[in-house]
Amino acid sequence: MPNTAKLTLVTVEGEGLRFNASTGSAQTTVVDSGAVMIAPSPVEMLLVALAGCHAMDVISILRKKRQQVTGYEVDVRGERREEHPKRFTRIEMVHRLTGRELSPEAVANAIDLSHTKYCSVQASLDPAIAVTNRFEIVPAGAHARESD
Repeated sequence: MPNTAKLTLVTVEGEGLRFNASTGSAQTTVVDSGAVMIAPSPVEMLLVALAGCHAMDVISILRKKRQQVTGYEVDVRGERREEHPKRFTRIEMVHRLTGRELSPEAVANAIDLSHTKYCSVQASLDPAIAVTNRFEIVPAGAHARESD
C-alpha cells in the first residue's frame, strides 16, 4: 500500500475549507474545517488515526492471545495549546473491551505493545505530546471495571 495522499480543494469559491482526500490505497474521504463542516477536521483525523492504529494493534494482539473480545471501542480526547500552532499537548485514550473471561494482564500488555512498539502513528507523533492509555473491561452483563 503506497504511503501517499492527495487533497483537492472542493470549496473553491468563498471561504470554505473542504477537501477531498484520496490515498495511495485508492481510498477516499473528506476533511473539513470550514464554518459548515460536513466531515472531520485534519486535527480530529489525527485523533482518529491514533486511536485506530492502537485499536487495530490491540485487537490483533488479543486475538493472537486467544482472548474472546466481543466488543471494543476507544474514546480519545486531546488537549491543545491556546496559541498557534495549536498543537496537541496531551492525548488520553480509554479502551473499553467487552468479552468472555478477558485477562486484564493480556489487555494491558497489548495496549503497552501498541504504544511502545507497533503503532506507527504513535511513533510519528512529537514525543513531547503526553499520550496516556487506560482500559475498562466490561464482561457481558456486568459493569465496567477500570484499570491503568
